[in-house]
Amino acid sequence: MSMAEKYPKEIEAIYAKYPADKKRSAVMPLLYLAQREEGYITKESMAEIAAMLDLEVTEVASIVGFYTLYHDEKAGKYRMQVCTDLPCALRGADKFIESLCGNLGIKVGETTPDGLVTLEGVMCLAACDKAPMFQLQAGDQVTYYENMTVDRTMELIDALKKGASREVK
Repeated sequence: MSMAEKYPKEIEAIYAKYPADKKRSAVMPLLYLAQREEGYITKESMAEIAAMLDLEVTEVASIVGFYTLYHDEKAGKYRMQVCTDLPCALRGADKFIESLCGNLGIKVGETTPDGLVTLEGVMCLAACDKAPMFQLQAGDQVTYYENMTVDRTMELIDALKKGASREVK
């Protein structure tokens, strides 16, 4: 079923926010809508959004690829995105993510065998002075964790496994 068939009212409300000659401005809200159900944006949804807005599929895909809150692949229940740009690397982000991979038994970009956590490296989460840091995405919710250690991060993951919603300080 297409997005237009599934979400006609939402799409109409999104279009209403933009002038008719600027409908391409609706690309980000439409991508969010497409991602809402499955947690990622399919190639079919990107093609449909491109057609709806008179864009090339590559233009839509480039937006998905650029922003860390859009995803084009299925992932674990939680996406842990560690900032690995140069300022964060200078504060230990590279060693941090490498140690996390060792503790979780996965590589960057992979999901833990239990399907709980997908670990990703991303560029610039705007907290360079608080690295190592990451954002944890679960559905529509994003939580930032700053000045983290591997031990505290593993405590957080253990709490997530147990279904706890407490924040590890």
